[in-house]
Amino acid sequence: MVLLSGGMDSATCLALAARRDGHRCHALSFDYGQRHRAELDAAARIARLLGALEHRTLRIDLGALGGSALTDRAIAVPEQPGSGIPVTYVPARNTVFLSFALAWAEVLDADFIYSGVNAVDYSGYPDCRPEYIAAFQRMADLATRRGVDGRPVLLRTPLMALGKADIIRLGAGLGVDFAVTVSCYQADASGAACGACDACRLRHAGFVAAGLADVTRYQAARHPG
Repeated sequence: MVLLSGGMDSATCLALAARRDGHRCHALSFDYGQRHRAELDAAARIARLLGALEHRTLRIDLGALGGSALTDRAIAVPEQPGSGIPVTYVPARNTVFLSFALAWAEVLDADFIYSGVNAVDYSGYPDCRPEYIAAFQRMADLATRRGVDGRPVLLRTPLMALGKADIIRLGAGLGVDFAVTVSCYQADASGAACGACDACRLRHAGFVAAGLADVTRYQAARHPG
């Protein structure tokens, strides 16, 4: 089971699970009320290109709750670096996503859930930290039939300690086509990136640090370089 957002980290995670670790993979994405569907279109392309056995997109209306620039258009996506947890944090998003992944993993009798969460080059979200993942694993061990039977579904976060440049090099080595991925918080309908949000800045800096060409499609006159 691989959580697949349509961005570069989750695409690299799927490539790791399928091409390095040799797993038969099911991919799971979420239409949760985010600003655009371009990342969902990207997730479908990535799942197909990397040979996922099945790709599902579940509808969860976190937008009905609001509280984030990614789910409430009345809150602007910041285009300058800030301090603290940014307004692009979606309350409890990873907890919700991992819970659905855990449910489907049990249905499929899957041994692992792969998530591309990262605690190095990221936006400071509290649900991307190693201690959060460890806590979720403890909960999953207690809350599932597989856990009670001594066969817990194991949560794998292979990108947790990698910088963005390392992730890009790793994905490129596994044949990930980053041109089809979408990371931007406010991409247009075609998936072209704004070049200014936190996700765009981190992504572009990663390509530069990796010594590779930035293959991201940017909206006119919005390239971060």
